[in-house]
Amino acid sequence: MSKRHLFNSPDGLVNKALRGIITYNPSLSLDEANRVVYDTTYDTNKVSIISGGGSGHEPAWAGYVGSNMLAASVQGDIFASPSTKQILAGVEAVPSNKGTILVITNYTGDCLHFGLAKEKANARGHNCRIIICGDDVSVGRKGSMVGRRGLAGQIAVLKVMGGAAGAGASLDDVHHLGVAFSQQIVSMAATLDHCHVPGRTEHGMLNEDEVEIGTGPHNEPGYRKLSPAPSPPELIKQVLTHCLDENDPERGYVKFAPGDEAILLASNFGGMSHLEMGALVDELLEQLEREWKMEPVRVCAGFLETSLNAPAFSVSVINVTAAAKNCKYSIEEIKSFFDARTSTHWESMAGSQAKRRSRKEQLAPAPKEEPKKTVHEKRDMKIEAALLETMLRNACTQLVEAEPDLTKWDTIMGDGDCGETLKTGATELLAALDRGLAKSGSVVKVLLELEDIVESKMGGTLGGILGIFFVSLRNAVECNVDMAGAEGPVALWAKSLSTALASLRQYTPAKVGDRTVMDTLIPFADAMSKSGFNDGVQAAIDGAEATKGMTPKLGRATYVGAGLSDSQELPPDPGAWGAMVAIRGLQSVWT
Repeated sequence: MSKRHLFNSPDGLVNKALRGIITYNPSLSLDEANRVVYDTTYDTNKVSIISGGGSGHEPAWAGYVGSNMLAASVQGDIFASPSTKQILAGVEAVPSNKGTILVITNYTGDCLHFGLAKEKANARGHNCRIIICGDDVSVGRKGSMVGRRGLAGQIAVLKVMGGAAGAGASLDDVHHLGVAFSQQIVSMAATLDHCHVPGRTEHGMLNEDEVEIGTGPHNEPGYRKLSPAPSPPELIKQVLTHCLDENDPERGYVKFAPGDEAILLASNFGGMSHLEMGALVDELLEQLEREWKMEPVRVCAGFLETSLNAPAFSVSVINVTAAAKNCKYSIEEIKSFFDARTSTHWESMAGSQAKRRSRKEQLAPAPKEEPKKTVHEKRDMKIEAALLETMLRNACTQLVEAEPDLTKWDTIMGDGDCGETLKTGATELLAALDRGLAKSGSVVKVLLELEDIVESKMGGTLGGILGIFFVSLRNAVECNVDMAGAEGPVALWAKSLSTALASLRQYTPAKVGDRTVMDTLIPFADAMSKSGFNDGVQAAIDGAEATKGMTPKLGRATYVGAGLSDSQELPPDPGAWGAMVAIRGLQSVWT
């Protein structure tokens, strides 16, 4: 796989791409600040459907905004979920009198950010629901706390829901249809090589005689490497067997009775030729008929949900008959929703060009900045300004310096965005310090700035976790600030950290031993409450080090656990290590 790109840096690439993508449909507008693409002609008296996720999967999701499909989409950085703030902007862009449904794939960062956005949207008066789609059978039932991850099967969910919403269906009916349909999908991917992300040095290439099955769409290593590479018929046979063998206790997620009507999706990950995709579809249909007595009633193939330039594909089979049994709609009605014409990439990237709008008209004005939260002096904690600034600068500088290692480790076990996410946050905080953030010595002011940085600039799973953590930490400091005078600042921090972690546990089941950032944060808080800051830092260091020997139980690293040998040495968890680097950076100045 070539590492060459026309645009060799990811800086500004997502926004530039969105500005170009929307031109195929003159009804679309772009809120560039929040990376929200929305349909200016959507009907407020119909259910609004919104989806989104990391960039690099184009045409998902901006390419599916239009009539009878999405009212809006929200894009994050490459392979990283958008922030809660961005998603809320998407909901606000297409308010509906009937209600809004957020439809996402099952990745921890997306679940955190879209889940929080749903709660905030409902608090603002929107009737908002969420559907989380997981269709990848490479994730078996055993040993996974997060369930199946999402592949291109989600696009079919968006299509039938969009058709139903366009026909005027109620919020309940569209939601029930989406849930029923999403639960009847089995998918699996295979790749000849991993994609290369612009600006990254790490790649994780496959050998020439290898093919990987169970590939993730974010460059996660697959379920199994096959060497020597099987023939195309044998590879497709293995993929279909994993999807359709109902006797497999790990992967028999969907049952197909004789005569059940099915839909087939074949998604090009970005690097397959049209020639080979045509041959792939032919082989799929031959084997489905010969081996599985199945003739799909609908077939869709092409660039449905890509992974940059990966020479890979995914296969999805959907039981329409079973879906109809679990909602109010008949098989024929579901097929009619699937067939509904749209103004999106689903029909053609040419779109409707009859009525052009200028590019300037399609770019929405930047939204007004929300007023910053104020610091209440009586609830603030103050420390010596020079010390505060030096501590923060040291922690940020060390995080920036650690980015190459964090990215390398996350490329091995995840999607490679952890280092960049933390570097972005650190760089933004350094810029705020340059503007005088620490001059007043206000700890609460710093925490408010961190909240804003995380919410606005840091997507992905780690961004979601840190967003909840810093909001809860700031609230806890304000509520318990009197402890600083009575028991000392260490007692205040210990209490506040424990409170913040308790809030975080409402959104993630992660605990010590699961190989996540919690392996650093929990020991740090526990030790600090018992014996002070220095022991807390040492506990954080020990916790991060311990992740080297842990089996992943949460997050994207879970999906590749089955493909690792017992003797394979793992790097530390990048989130846990990054948190430790920041904490250790604070200590080097504090002491």
